[in-house]
Amino acid sequence: MSARPRTIVGLSGGVDSAVAALRLLEDGHDVQGLFMSNWEDDDGYCTAARDFQDAKVVAEVLGVALHRVDFRREYRDRVFAHFLAEFEAGRTPNPDVACNREIKFGICLEHARRLGAERFATGHYARLRDGPDGVELHKGVDPARDQSYFLHSIEPGVLGSIDFPVGGLYKDDVRERARRAGLPVYDKPDSTGICFIGERPFREFLSQHVVSRPGPIETQQGDRIGQHRGLAFYTLGQRGGLEIGGQAGHDGGAWYVAHKDVARNSLIVVQGHDHPLLQATALSTEPMHWLTQMPAAGFRAMAKVRYRQADQAVEVTPLESGGVRLAFDLEQRAVTPGQYAVLYQGTRCLGGGVIESTEPAAARAAICSGRMQGQQGL
Repeated sequence: MSARPRTIVGLSGGVDSAVAALRLLEDGHDVQGLFMSNWEDDDGYCTAARDFQDAKVVAEVLGVALHRVDFRREYRDRVFAHFLAEFEAGRTPNPDVACNREIKFGICLEHARRLGAERFATGHYARLRDGPDGVELHKGVDPARDQSYFLHSIEPGVLGSIDFPVGGLYKDDVRERARRAGLPVYDKPDSTGICFIGERPFREFLSQHVVSRPGPIETQQGDRIGQHRGLAFYTLGQRGGLEIGGQAGHDGGAWYVAHKDVARNSLIVVQGHDHPLLQATALSTEPMHWLTQMPAAGFRAMAKVRYRQADQAVEVTPLESGGVRLAFDLEQRAVTPGQYAVLYQGTRCLGGGVIESTEPAAARAAICSGRMQGQQGL
C-alpha cells in the first residue's frame, strides 16, 4: 500500500471535480482520475466526448493518471428504466438522486476500490463530519450550490470512505483556484439537464421513450377545455406548454397543472399561481432512507420537497410503512409525487424518501366536490 492514501476522483470534465483533485493533491493524496461514460454520445446533446477530452486535459495539467469506464448499461438498467417507469405512472422522478446512489457511489465506488483506491472523491458541494454515531452528511457552505439534497439516498456505510473537497468552498472560489492552477476548465459553464443525459428538449426526448396517451384537460368542475399529449409530459404546478390559452367562460388568467387523474387519464388545471388546488399542508413518503438512526417517535425538522427550495419547518411522524408524514408549518405549493422529501436538522441531512401522496389545504379540500372528492393525491 502506498505511503500516501490513494484517492480516485470522479473527473467529469468540469471545474468542480478538477478542483477537488487539485485540493487532494495539495493535501498529499496519491490522486488518480476516473471518467464515467453513462450515456450514448452520438445524439447531438450528450456532451460525454467533449467532457472526456476536458477531463484528459485536467489530468495532464495535474499530472495524474486518468481511467475511463463504461457504465452505460448499468445506468440504463438502474437509473433510466426507473425514470421512465415513474413517468409512465404519472409521477415526476428525480434521476440525479438515483444516479448518485446506484452509479457514482455504488458501482463507480466499487470500481475505484478495484483500482486500489482507499478513498473516492467527487466535486459535489456537500460536507462530511464525524459525529457521535459515525460520519454525517452536511450541506455545502455555498447555499446556492449545496447538493446534499441529491446525495441523501447514498448508503451511510460509504460516507466514511468518500470525500467532497469543494464542499467548504463557494463556486467563485472554486473557479479562481482553477484559474490560478492553470486548469483550462476554470470558466467552463456548469452542466445542466438530466444527469449524464444533458440539456435537451425534454418533451421531445421523453416522447422517444414513453408512449403518448392523449386525454382530456379539465377544470376542477369537470369542464373539458383541451387535450393533453399524455400525463407523463406534465408536472404539477406547470404553466407553459398546456396549449389551452384563453377559453370561453374562463378568463381568470394563466392555467396551471393541479392534478393528474391517472385512472381517467385526465389532466386537471386551475387558474392562478396560488390557487388552493395547488396547495398542500402535509405529505406522506414511501419508506425512508435514513442517514441516521431511524426515529421511533415524531420530531421537528426542516425539509425540502424540491432542489433549491428554502428549508420548510415540518412535524415528522413515522408511519408503519416505513415512510413518514410531514406536516408543514406553512402551506406548500405544487408538492409533487415522485420527487423527494429530504429532512435536515441544521446543516445535517438526515435522509429522505419519495413523495407518495399529499394532503390538501382546507380551502383546497372545500373546492374538491362531486367526483373530484376523495381522489388520492389531489
